[in-house]
Amino acid sequence: MKIARKKNNPKLYKNLNPEIKSSYTKTNRIAKVIARSGLCSRREAERLIISGNVKVNDKILLECGVNVTSNDQIEVNNQPLPSKVATKLWLFNKQRGYLVTNNDPEGRPTIFDQLKEKLNTRFISVGRLDMDSEGLLLLTNDGDLARKLELPSTGWLRKYRVRVHGYVIKKDLELLKNGVTVDGIRYGKIEAKLDKQQGSNAWLTLGIREGKNREVRKVMSHLGYNVNRLIRISFGPFQIKNLSSGEIEEVKSKILKDQLGFSKPKNKNRK
Repeated sequence: MKIARKKNNPKLYKNLNPEIKSSYTKTNRIAKVIARSGLCSRREAERLIISGNVKVNDKILLECGVNVTSNDQIEVNNQPLPSKVATKLWLFNKQRGYLVTNNDPEGRPTIFDQLKEKLNTRFISVGRLDMDSEGLLLLTNDGDLARKLELPSTGWLRKYRVRVHGYVIKKDLELLKNGVTVDGIRYGKIEAKLDKQQGSNAWLTLGIREGKNREVRKVMSHLGYNVNRLIRISFGPFQIKNLSSGEIEEVKSKILKDQLGFSKPKNKNRK
């Protein structure tokens, strides 16, 4: 949900006392603060606020367009907001047959259930891969970072190895370099290359920068090819390389610093 920047509306603060209102200048949006704590993504933080599950200084907050400072006491689901920890990023090789969601009403397996057996960390995914897709998935403990990295504005190319059923015509793939419209949805430029035809199946390498919902499958279906295997092999500067299926690997702090501009927290006791 996009939050418009506008002048403060007195109705937004009907549950807040004057002391809280006065602390809302030159600070951070409440959803951003919650996301940065690693508790959840920014979208989920906004849902929690709207549903009345967030308090600021013991007052229920119902609007997302509110700023807070480090002096404000924030509670989510009646629990104090966790202190922000050092931002981390992991590479995870997702297996086919797992959902990228925290809760599934149908009880199907999720990657987060799988990850609980490996690390005692709350993971937030950078975008998603559908249940039948596999390969590289970026995970972080910083909801604000997850939101930033999944936006097309990063300009990061996401590459996929794709197996389709059918005899691929190279001219069909050339049509994608200028983008394509499918069922009223416009998809941007797609880099597509035929790697090899293997009987009635063909292997392709596709590169996209937007990552709209089921983009690769929908575009290939539009061209008349049914995707029967989809593997993400890279996301921006991060590659799956030799990471085994179902395994997770933390990105080293030096690489985080180089690629994302992060650095290790300073040691206050160091002189």
